[in-house]
Amino acid sequence: MNPTQVAIALWTVVYKEIKRFTRIWPQTLLPPSITMTMYFIIFGSLIGSRIGEMDGFSYMDFIVPGLIMMAVITNSYSNVASSFFSNKFQRSVEEMMVSPMPNWVILAGFVLGGMARGLGVGLIVTIVSLFFTRISVAHPLLTIGVVVLTAALFSIGGFINALLADKFDDVSIVPTFVLTPLTYLGGVFYSISLLPPFWQGASLLNPILYMVNVFRHGFLGVSDIPVGWALAAIVAFIVALFVIALWMLEQGKGIRS
Repeated sequence: MNPTQVAIALWTVVYKEIKRFTRIWPQTLLPPSITMTMYFIIFGSLIGSRIGEMDGFSYMDFIVPGLIMMAVITNSYSNVASSFFSNKFQRSVEEMMVSPMPNWVILAGFVLGGMARGLGVGLIVTIVSLFFTRISVAHPLLTIGVVVLTAALFSIGGFINALLADKFDDVSIVPTFVLTPLTYLGGVFYSISLLPPFWQGASLLNPILYMVNVFRHGFLGVSDIPVGWALAAIVAFIVALFVIALWMLEQGKGIRS
């Protein structure tokens, strides 16, 4: 395929993915905004007024970046995991694989589609947060960069999950038993400086902690961890997972019996 054909193929996959989740927006875009609104009301307004400040900021201001990032992570991952597994279950992915379209285009198309949903939901949650607090962004480029990288990372993770899944129940195992605990323990609702030394060290093993803190640094200018190291780790994870996902796709893992 020449570059023009590759670009058309990539756009076709991305457009299909975006069309899929926007067509059923009451299921894909509305529930996250309602859920995050409840978080803002319960944790930010009701509980936050009793907690006071966190790292020199009101509790509402402190949790807003974490809640936005949580929405991006969850939706980027679940979009690709459910979409690609549905294609695999219906065997329509086999038609793409026997076409002249390169495997990396298939992977990139699904990942970009997942990023679109994750970033779209993140934008919606950001708009919702404006009803509860005033947002100030200390480092705009860093903020945009880390949220895009995070959406890409978890979109690739969702792709790998879909490849490994044998049934629909397998798609929900990782979000339920891995992503949700790691997100709640990733510094969304608290600063790890409040934890005892042992648990501070244990928290550093949680990759979501780095993404949340870099994103919070972009908003508020504060972070519990070095920003440079966190960004390097995120990029390294993206490269590693993309290579793994592409290798699995080329080998037909989870697709060819």
